[in-house]
Amino acid sequence: MADIPLLLEPEQLADMFPLNDVLIIDQSKLENFVQGHIPGAIHLDFKRLQRPGTPVPGLLPDAEELEAVFSELGLTPDTHVICSDDEGGGWAGRLIWVLDSIGHTQYSYLNGGIVAWREAGLPQETGEHATVPSSYRISAINTDFSMTKDEVLARIGDDDFAIWDARSAAEYTGEKAISKRGGHIPGAVNYEWTRGMDKARGLRIQDLNEFRQLLADMGIDDSKQIATHCQTHHRSGFTYLVAKILGYDVRGYAGSWSEWGNDENTPIVTGPQPN
Repeated sequence: MADIPLLLEPEQLADMFPLNDVLIIDQSKLENFVQGHIPGAIHLDFKRLQRPGTPVPGLLPDAEELEAVFSELGLTPDTHVICSDDEGGGWAGRLIWVLDSIGHTQYSYLNGGIVAWREAGLPQETGEHATVPSSYRISAINTDFSMTKDEVLARIGDDDFAIWDARSAAEYTGEKAISKRGGHIPGAVNYEWTRGMDKARGLRIQDLNEFRQLLADMGIDDSKQIATHCQTHHRSGFTYLVAKILGYDVRGYAGSWSEWGNDENTPIVTGPQPN
């Protein structure tokens, strides 16, 4: 199905039914999904898109593991994926980052996910939905959408580089430390992820023109390559998504603070960001 926008409103999706070559992947909490979901949507546990058994849980699983997941879901090279969740875009945005990384660029984000869908009074199904398995193959992981710790280190201070920290202000300043050390990457700017969601409109993304200006005032714009992170590249799934919608050159730093803050050799800064 062609010409589906990256940012898809619930009413637009409802008007597209019946769907052909479209897969709605919902990463809501399972109990929420079972209680009611978009007709035909399939559930995906977010843990399946994280590398198992690592102290840095935000990393991408290997290609074989991802092939197994997406084959189970029924993904094919011709499928357009609609990404949804129940939290305003964190897990859905991370899914889009994963799809970018495996070279599957046919996707959309359902603005506001199931929260906006329900508030619009659109039809729902209950229970779990059976999948039609496929044999999805990944030729290679595309690293153009990611940055490693060493790559971030090498770019700190560059005029054409920005770091978008999606964590809370307390984590950014170092007041709250989840890793061994608290604080932030030198030069990083902080905009906590949920501030970008409009709670009065079903967790849809805030007005894009206002968002663009706000980010520009922080030093994040289309003249720079942007690395975005949080603690485990979950919250920064949302900021990755927003940056893509705005047309920015964005990369996910999947190691995030779970890697940076636990490495005694990485530089950190504490305290609030400059005005």
